[in-house]
Amino acid sequence: MATIPLSTIHTIFPPLPPSLSLRRRPSNNLSSFQKLFRPSNKPLISTFTSNLVKPSAMDSISSTRVQSSGSSSVPDLGLIQRAIQLAQSSPPTWQSAIFSNFVIFLVGSPLLVSGLSLSGIAAAFLLGTLTWRGFGPSGFLLVATYFVIGTAVTKVKIAQKEAQGIAEKRKGRRGPGSVIGSSAAGCVCALLSIYGVGGKVFSRVWELGFVASFCTKLSDTVSSEIGKAYGQTTYLVTTLKVVPRGTEGAVSVEGTVAGVLASIVLAFVGCVMGEIKVAEAVVCVLASQIANVGESVIGAVLQDKKGYEWLNNDVVNVINISLGSILAILINQFVLQNWLP
Repeated sequence: MATIPLSTIHTIFPPLPPSLSLRRRPSNNLSSFQKLFRPSNKPLISTFTSNLVKPSAMDSISSTRVQSSGSSSVPDLGLIQRAIQLAQSSPPTWQSAIFSNFVIFLVGSPLLVSGLSLSGIAAAFLLGTLTWRGFGPSGFLLVATYFVIGTAVTKVKIAQKEAQGIAEKRKGRRGPGSVIGSSAAGCVCALLSIYGVGGKVFSRVWELGFVASFCTKLSDTVSSEIGKAYGQTTYLVTTLKVVPRGTEGAVSVEGTVAGVLASIVLAFVGCVMGEIKVAEAVVCVLASQIANVGESVIGAVLQDKKGYEWLNNDVVNVINISLGSILAILINQFVLQNWLP
């Protein structure tokens, strides 16, 4: 077969112009494949997630996760700081008083349960809140000191006291009547201070009455409990006749000395905390002892007597601490104010 020269083919079919020359069209499939596996500065997973979620959304999600995970293991420092500021509010507010009282009661619950019944704890919470609102942390510390010492001496030789039938009921755990009876005068002084009765002139007077009331009650509790436990001889205060331990109106040398020391200790705490001055502390101790003698006289003459059945220990406690508080205020107003500049 004859061969056609290439020049003849070019003559018959001249070459196409460059603009019309045929080019190979790249495959779409190949281009997509290359784009998918094209090297990039970003990892493939990062590219994939960035196509699904916008960067701003990812940032907010990760931030939320960090915060939520952190809050479960790390305490919110802002919340703790606000709590501390609330407890340190000056002057105290009802909110700070309730919050501070709740935290302290929660921490000291083992001691509270050993010295108070459940209803007694509720009454003590009201007392603590009122005290903090009226006189701040220093007043609260004074009441706490009274409670710790009073609870401790009640437990002294408790088995011996129970055997003799002269121990406090419920293993020395006091109920709401005892709490209210021991704090009524102090609560009145706190309310008078909160509502500014008498103005600034009387603000220190109510504080003095508050401290004196608890000095009186602590002295009475300690003298009674120590006298029951260690008193060698007990005398009826009105006749000085020897009577059995635990008799209403009976006193002993051991119990009386312990009661005086207890009032001195509590007055010293009030003085250190800035509640009262040194001279006022002396007034509190003096007023507490006079009130305790009066309480012993009431016990010997009226308590457990026909027609005076209503005069139980709680009522006598109210009379006792009220007398101590009033005496301290009167001595301060009519004696100290004239003797001291």
